[in-house]
Amino acid sequence: MSDSEDQDVSTELIDRLRLIEEQPLHARADAYAAVHDELARRLASAPTDPAAASRP
Repeated sequence: MSDSEDQDVSTELIDRLRLIEEQPLHARADAYAAVHDELARRLASAPTDPAAASRP
C-alpha cells in the first residue's frame, strides 16, 4: 500500500469514527463492533511475510 493509499484509509476511518460519535449512544456499540470486525478481517488477510509486505 502506498503512502497515499494509507492516508486515504486513515482519512476514511477517521471520518467513519466521527459519524459513529454523532450517533445516539445505543447505536454506537453496533457501529464500533462493525469497525472492529472490518479491521480484524483486514489484519487477518494481510501478508504475514514482512518481505512480501514491502514489495510494490
